[in-house]
Amino acid sequence: MSKAKLLYVEDDESLSFVTRDNLELSDFSVHHCPDGQTALDCIEKKPFEFDLCLLDVMLPGVDGFELARRIREKNRDVPILFLTAKSLKEDRLHGLRIGADDYITKPFSIEELILKIEVFLRRNRVRPSGPEFDPGRIGHYTFDPDKLLLQYRDEAPKRLTRREAELLAFLNSRRDQVVERGDILEKIWGENDYFLGRSLDVFISRLRKYLKQDENISIENIHGVGFSLTLK
Repeated sequence: MSKAKLLYVEDDESLSFVTRDNLELSDFSVHHCPDGQTALDCIEKKPFEFDLCLLDVMLPGVDGFELARRIREKNRDVPILFLTAKSLKEDRLHGLRIGADDYITKPFSIEELILKIEVFLRRNRVRPSGPEFDPGRIGHYTFDPDKLLLQYRDEAPKRLTRREAELLAFLNSRRDQVVERGDILEKIWGENDYFLGRSLDVFISRLRKYLKQDENISIENIHGVGFSLTLK
């Protein structure tokens, strides 16, 4: 199997040297850029070739937020992780809204960084794709997230709320994978909060009720971790 290619953008010379060295020792191929403009030039000059992007937020010139936005224009699926000293909630939410997948706050351990990288790479590699995966079909149900409609066979379609449709689409796009509670809350609700977590449980119960006519569909609760939408 070929090495995963990482785009690593960090202007701190000492930190970037140590981080890049450890990532390469862990069998990753690392392309390091010392600033946002260099990284921008890199992704604009050739087809997008990276499997994951590690971006510092506080970069000279083009900052990490702008760089993430431009990366998302080129590739909607590549995981983007921010490495940042900025831990304010507003910064985290802004980054997530423009397409980042997670934050790691400095100072961080190399072990934590490598673990997160491996988790996101694994998720991306097993993402359903190809002719066998139809996002408009869930078992015997037809699902139209834009029109908020869920229909079982030839029965009258059920109209979902916007949040129910977003949650079902999110779980369905990661079918047969374990999706962490925190990831769901950040992506659908905008923040990982205890009380929002209680709301998530209510929405999961609703979706189970809506999907119960097809006994091959289940939304499993992985205790302490998250949920998994599976088809037998």
